[in-house]
Amino acid sequence: MLRAFLLSIPALLVAGPISAEARCGGPFGAFVTGLKAEASAMGHPDATVDAFFASVRQDPAVIRADRAQGVFRKNFIEFSRAVISADRMARATANAARYDRLFDRIEAEYGVPRGVLLAFWALETDFGAVQGDFNTANALVTLAHDCRRPDLFRPQVFSAIELYARGDFDPATGTGAWAGEIGQVQMLPGDILAHGVDGDGDGHVRLKASAADALMSGANLLQHLGWRPNQPWLQEIVVPEGLDWSRTGLHTELPIAEWVALGVQARSGDLAEGLTGSVLLPMGRNGPAFMAYPNFRVYFDWNQSFVYVTTAACFAARQDGEAVYDPGTPDPGLTGEQMKLLQERLAARGHDVGKIDGILGALTRAAVQKEQSRLGLPADAWPTPALLAAL
Repeated sequence: MLRAFLLSIPALLVAGPISAEARCGGPFGAFVTGLKAEASAMGHPDATVDAFFASVRQDPAVIRADRAQGVFRKNFIEFSRAVISADRMARATANAARYDRLFDRIEAEYGVPRGVLLAFWALETDFGAVQGDFNTANALVTLAHDCRRPDLFRPQVFSAIELYARGDFDPATGTGAWAGEIGQVQMLPGDILAHGVDGDGDGHVRLKASAADALMSGANLLQHLGWRPNQPWLQEIVVPEGLDWSRTGLHTELPIAEWVALGVQARSGDLAEGLTGSVLLPMGRNGPAFMAYPNFRVYFDWNQSFVYVTTAACFAARQDGEAVYDPGTPDPGLTGEQMKLLQERLAARGHDVGKIDGILGALTRAAVQKEQSRLGLPADAWPTPALLAAL
């Protein structure tokens, strides 16, 4: 699955403070016993708790998948060209027609355009065809036991128990992504509890089998995350050669009128008046360029990968009528090993780049831009061999 994780976690599902010793790690059996006790303390009947955990097993494959998210080492052009294929675009258009009345309903109730949901539906599961074959209960408990991100996954175990109690999840047979996400738009149990919608009216919220449930739940979540109706999210632009590159990136948000005064133009049509935006250069000043409007920031609450969300936003824009973006002629980038070396050197200079993983994430981009400014290089946040050599 492409998703790394979803950020929205209902804090109300955590029953009080958990000791550091019990939060993660230790013998797996003892850890499960602790989860069972906590679930019972939340008010779940012992029979429900015992039945939920009866088939739960630790899954080493989940940990391997968590440690090997190599897909995000691709640059934006590589990833987006692989994902936004002609076939997938055609199937998105066909699904838009097939579910036309459903999308009309979604747009009226939640203000989320069909192209945005079609993009997530396509990227997450290829329109429901590839939803993942990891046992969801095993995945969640395994990741809660693992000490890398227990605060993310432990609450999801209790959310899954609640879904089970409602009759909307089977821990023995329920499957999904390695990170515990379920259904055609891949939502975590806590988000299903908080934002799941019975779109087909059968009395249940089942995101695996029901496209209506999945799409309406996804729209409800996006609305909760701050999606603004009737506003754009990403638009291709042309930037002037003399632009102050240090002002590009999501950290700088200006009124569109100011960007226009600086020489930024839409590649086609006009930029949205009355809004703010950020100039986004996924591969530097010589590569593709976009205006990121406030709605684009909502994407990062769905998935934190810069490459993923920019691709999803481009897919949605294509469905909304935009042309294929101009790739430009980006300066050569870095290999995975070179990126790790760059991150090590940036960290040695005091920058927070997060994990040394060879992935050009938000922290690494910010550090790159600062070092480019310091060295007198164009500060477009795109790391090049020249920058690596200068460090």
